[in-house]
Amino acid sequence: MNRIQTKLKEDKKLLSIYFTAGFPKLNDTVSIIQSLEHNGVDLIEIGLPFSDPLADGPIIQDSSTQALKNGMSTEILFNQLSGIRKSVSIPLIIMGYFNPMLQFGVEAFCKKCQEIGIDGLIIPDLPIDVYDEEYRSTFEKYGLINVFLITPQTSDQRIKYIDSISNGFIYMVSSASTTGAKSGFGKEQTDYFGRIAELNLKNPQIVGFGISNNPTFTQATQFAKGAIIGSAFVKHLTDHGTSAISEFIKEITG
Repeated sequence: MNRIQTKLKEDKKLLSIYFTAGFPKLNDTVSIIQSLEHNGVDLIEIGLPFSDPLADGPIIQDSSTQALKNGMSTEILFNQLSGIRKSVSIPLIIMGYFNPMLQFGVEAFCKKCQEIGIDGLIIPDLPIDVYDEEYRSTFEKYGLINVFLITPQTSDQRIKYIDSISNGFIYMVSSASTTGAKSGFGKEQTDYFGRIAELNLKNPQIVGFGISNNPTFTQATQFAKGAIIGSAFVKHLTDHGTSAISEFIKEITG
């Protein structure tokens, strides 16, 4: 069983943290992952920076720009992660855009992920139909879970299709906007969370976009299995560096 699937069976609300590989400094990637696990995070999304990150808000865009300036690349990330499973046991997911993966070679990318111990991928701009027809067999060959995103605008029919070809969790985007921290969720969002919960999908949902503190984490996980924090954590790294990670996680978990 994949580490993601094992983690999803735990009787608790899961905290997933996103950060950009190679930020704040090029070689911070491994120490950030180790610190997050040490402080009780359940899953980690490692952002592979890209020059045109369409779904990302300004904080994550800026971190991607800095990481690229620092020299981060697909090859360097794989080199940094080559021994990660000697010290880290929680699920690791690479989140990025399809272009760098295509340039590296999809099969070569998936094979490298399996060798390193990556459990899943989140590729926001890879159309689900294209994945299903052209790449699903490759992902499955290398034991990788592909995590799909849904939004408040995604139809129930489409959500059920996504659910049918998923075998991990569904990334439930909280609103139809780019990433970024918000002060709370309104009725529109909570109605949407409730609507998805009523579909009784086979894959649990983890909420992302707009979660930045304990109240928003609690609100997001009322209906879902867990929540993802990205922009707020990247901003914390920007403001405080890598030495204050434990304080950030304690604020979230309460």
